[in-house]
Amino acid sequence: MATGVFKLTQRTVESARCPPGRKDRLVFDAELTGFGLRVTAAGSRTFLAQYSTPAGKRRVPLGAFGVITVDEARRKAKSVLGMAADGRDPFTERKMAAAAMRKAKAEAEYTFGILVDAWAKAREGDRRPSYLREAVACLKRNLPTWLNRAATSITVVEAVRAVDRIKADKGTVAANRTLSYARAAFGWAVKRQHVATNPLKGIERAGREAPRERVLSETELREIWRACDVLGAIAAGFVRTLMLTLQRREEVASMHWGELDDPADPTVWTLPAERAKNARAHIIHLSEPVRAIIRSMPRIQGIQFVFATHKNRSVGGFSRIKDIISAALLEAGMVVDDWRFHDFRRAGVTTLAGMGFAPHVCDRILNHVTGSIQGVAAVYQRAEFLAERKAALGDAQKLPLQGGGLGDMV
Repeated sequence: MATGVFKLTQRTVESARCPPGRKDRLVFDAELTGFGLRVTAAGSRTFLAQYSTPAGKRRVPLGAFGVITVDEARRKAKSVLGMAADGRDPFTERKMAAAAMRKAKAEAEYTFGILVDAWAKAREGDRRPSYLREAVACLKRNLPTWLNRAATSITVVEAVRAVDRIKADKGTVAANRTLSYARAAFGWAVKRQHVATNPLKGIERAGREAPRERVLSETELREIWRACDVLGAIAAGFVRTLMLTLQRREEVASMHWGELDDPADPTVWTLPAERAKNARAHIIHLSEPVRAIIRSMPRIQGIQFVFATHKNRSVGGFSRIKDIISAALLEAGMVVDDWRFHDFRRAGVTTLAGMGFAPHVCDRILNHVTGSIQGVAAVYQRAEFLAERKAALGDAQKLPLQGGGLGDMV
């Protein structure tokens, strides 16, 4: 690199040239030691300040000629060289400041919402799809103010207050679920070095969850069934199938055509282990009312879901569907207090027990692997009680769940 020394002025800077055959040339000011100009073969001119440290020479860019004047560059050079004379290292300080700015920018862009989506994506294959869908929906529903915030900005105090608020607004179960999902998402992010700490770690649960005992009456079930008329065909079919099969919400919503023994007129639905909550494949016998609902669902080429909405997605928006049903019930003068889709399962097995079906048969209908058969007997008991289960769900007209003519309404 060719170098030279002369006073840097407007005229000398404009006339400075890079020698032929070289890529650049350094020119230093004759008055201010360390103040220089770099001229490239392409014609660019950049001011710099050069000083020495025990580790070697440092060069700090000051700006391009034309963007800043010679006098401005000289003042910047005096500042940099003055810091170096005081024992500081402006070059390294600038690098550290730039790195800190890049880190701060990256942290600001890595929001809680991005963290949640990334966690769910990373856990695909390790967790049930239904778990991940529920977890993401729960976090975005219960922690909306966090979504666009930098994940690193969320504090332990804020997390505690959020759990308390959710408990007050939505109950202990919602608070505990939100805490569990958020803690898992942050825990993954810490392990992946996306964030330094988990603000949910060590936070006490919102409280003990009391077992839900709400049992919907036959009248309530009948009115909910009728209120489904205000829904679209897909949503109504989903809710009514939920009532008739007694299976879990996510499992029914994501029913695949390929899981039916005969999509044109199914009699058996086999829930695969990877979609079941307990990771056990499960056989559900379909009564005529359920078969009629499934037959009425449009089957679109390339769409795998029986209850599909659009873009190959299964029916969703469960809270909105429930709200529409509740509004229809209220308009009809029928108020069903404190009900949930999951209550259909409890109401169904209560009805079956009243009809004389054994507890272990009801357990198998719900795909519960534990129940009345306990201990060593449970280890050796591998019977699925398929005949009894078919009898329980097969004759839909006998079940009070479809009492009052519900079966005729399909």
